[in-house]
Amino acid sequence: MSHYKSNLRDIEFNLYEVFGAEDYFGSGPFAAVDADQARMLLGELDRFTRESIWAESFVPADRTPLELSPEGDITIPEELDRALKAFYEAGWHLLPLPEHLGGFGAPPSIRWAATELLAGGHATAMLWPIGALMGAIIDQVGTEGQKTRFGRPMIENCWGGTMVLTEPDAGSDVGAGTTRAVKVEDNGSDDLGAVYHLEGIKRFITSADAQTHDNTIHLVLARPEGAGPGTKGLSLFIVPKLHVDADGNLGERNGVRVSNIEKKMGIKGSATCELSLGQDGTPCVGYLAGDIHDGIRQMFLVIEYARMMVGTKAMATLSTGYLNALEYAKIRVQGADMTQMADKTAPKVEIIRHPDVRRMLIEQKAHAEGMRALVMFGGWIQDQAALCAPNTPGAEADVEEHARWIAREDLLLPLIKGYCSEKAYELLGLSLQTFGGSGFTQDYPIEQYIRDAKIDTLYEGTTAIQALDLLFRKIVRDQGTTLTWVADQVRELVKGGGDDDPFTTERERLGAALDDTQQHLGVLIQHAMASMDESKRTEVYKTGLNSTEFLYSLAEVVIGWLLLRQAEVAQDKLSAGVAAGMVGTGGAAGDTDFYTGKVASARWFLRTVPAKVALRRQKAQDEDGWLMDVPERAF
Repeated sequence: MSHYKSNLRDIEFNLYEVFGAEDYFGSGPFAAVDADQARMLLGELDRFTRESIWAESFVPADRTPLELSPEGDITIPEELDRALKAFYEAGWHLLPLPEHLGGFGAPPSIRWAATELLAGGHATAMLWPIGALMGAIIDQVGTEGQKTRFGRPMIENCWGGTMVLTEPDAGSDVGAGTTRAVKVEDNGSDDLGAVYHLEGIKRFITSADAQTHDNTIHLVLARPEGAGPGTKGLSLFIVPKLHVDADGNLGERNGVRVSNIEKKMGIKGSATCELSLGQDGTPCVGYLAGDIHDGIRQMFLVIEYARMMVGTKAMATLSTGYLNALEYAKIRVQGADMTQMADKTAPKVEIIRHPDVRRMLIEQKAHAEGMRALVMFGGWIQDQAALCAPNTPGAEADVEEHARWIAREDLLLPLIKGYCSEKAYELLGLSLQTFGGSGFTQDYPIEQYIRDAKIDTLYEGTTAIQALDLLFRKIVRDQGTTLTWVADQVRELVKGGGDDDPFTTERERLGAALDDTQQHLGVLIQHAMASMDESKRTEVYKTGLNSTEFLYSLAEVVIGWLLLRQAEVAQDKLSAGVAAGMVGTGGAAGDTDFYTGKVASARWFLRTVPAKVALRRQKAQDEDGWLMDVPERAF
């Protein structure tokens, strides 16, 4: 039986009953995929992720070591290789791609629903087939020659792909990278872009090689000779493992090879590698992407996808962790009911009957569903941006409206990546705790879930970096305009409800949490502004000491808002009797338990989490920066 327990019902609830996706699926830029087709696709993918070699390869990929040859070729476990081939053979790599690249033309929200299913079924396997995305990026930013020689073959031939940023001394500080690029020749008649030779060592490169892929294309950030410091001096280069001739044939090896595989805590089936460029006497040939020096902006097309993918992966892992724990709690018999615990002859009960187990379960459930709502909200926003995007077939182009939706997407990304990764890792501990000692063994998947999930708080920008990005790039830079839009949505819901409103308490708590978060933000900005005075530079430390907690609070306000919206929909269904036996929109007969559970998730979250938001606000207001004055030796 598969380890993976999906929640397709909740995915469809978000899409159709909350966000109303069926109103625009099948129209405009999404004409190729209507609501029924989307349901069919997700249903088939759900089965694939649970019932095929995809989920079956979850354990072997963790237990069987990767092998690295002297030439730099990696052999992955046979089961993982079969899983990836099954993925490609089914055409799932085409799901998020536009039709002109042979893709399904599915809306972004479907991409993220699919990502959840794939990551939940096998998170490590999901990290491998990124070549199609890289091909689509090259199709966006590349020259015509680069699109033809590299971009489209990556999709059509299922080549591998990597994003290559990190160096031994340039991790979070990407701008400190020293890999250099020496120009060899200008763009020629083949339009492959200016040719450079790259020299350097890159580290922590994900999925850099496998026997599954006939070729791998690396997108590498390097600093051309004479370029300035920091990220602005970096350019993006297309670096193939094997050279490709004008007819599409694979040729000799390029001077790039895997020189080490990291020994890791988790995601062991993912080849996290050291990549050597131009270190073995063979030139590492790279082609300047788009034949322009605009590397960090180009790479951010990949980074932004990767950040949302990481948050989705984290959420998906918590969801299946919770559902595994729930199943166990319903069958594990241990101890008498608490009302009879003094009676040694009382019958033993399933542990879901015990109050503290229920506390652990509802905390997992509310957060898993809340984070799914956050991811799906991000996908819905991307849908809206696509519907009005300039130069997009079928879209009603509106440049200003498109820019507003992109700004909203940008605001959500650090919340999705930062909050989901941190909270999923934390709450998977409760999933394991539900199993007791059995959860610590390899008899159940939770211990691997935990090991595979920790990386989510680290790569594609640590949580602290996400918090600073949220504060200084996403809020301060646009003077809070986008955040104000979010706050307005929350306040509108807070003010809703009639005389017989069943969610009066929840609305009050959500409103208080929003106020606390705004006050928290005000304090952080006050300290940051004060630090602009040369004599008060250290005031910014007070901002840094409380910025990550601000990210948590803002994420929880948005999640609380989304869960309360869901509760309203669910309560309406319950009140109308739809769930009692009739078929409802997006639902099925007998959905009473599902809708009751949605109300419970919102109620628990909004009666519990806002108190933490208030404490973080108070801590920020009381901050005097004393910690930064503690001598290092005192630590």
